[in-house]
Amino acid sequence: MLTLIPYHKTYAADVAKLCHLSIHDIDPRLYSTAEKSAWSFAPRSANHWQRRLSNSKAWLMLTSDSVDGAETVCGMINVETRFNSRGYIDSLYVAPEHQRKGIAKQLYSTLEFWAREQQIDELTVDASKVSKAFFEAQGFKLRHRSYQEKRGVVIMGYYMYKPL
Repeated sequence: MLTLIPYHKTYAADVAKLCHLSIHDIDPRLYSTAEKSAWSFAPRSANHWQRRLSNSKAWLMLTSDSVDGAETVCGMINVETRFNSRGYIDSLYVAPEHQRKGIAKQLYSTLEFWAREQQIDELTVDASKVSKAFFEAQGFKLRHRSYQEKRGVVIMGYYMYKPL
């Protein structure tokens, strides 16, 4: 069973694991081992994710174990709310075993609905090679290629936008 909830700090450690595992599961034809290690050398601390997500608007998708009912984070998305970066989608991750099941779309739809309620006029994202097609399917357009340096490795992506 899946449940979409607003981010809560009790899930920060789960988010850290989710993001790290999702990055390292990327097909090596898209990003090399060196690029993935630079992107996420090890899971960031729960404290890192708590600070990062508490300064934005974030949602989590939880899945419940059918046997004991334990909930784990299988997806997350967040959008910046501060003036200079308002409407910037900072992160979207789905656990490898839950990909291609509509979780990213549910998370994104929730974010877009919220953004429209907040009268945000444009969403932007630095999409990865993995997520570019997803964001195009949601109506995003390419503004330009983007490059981020992490641990001395340049990782290519796509800066995209969607007027609301």
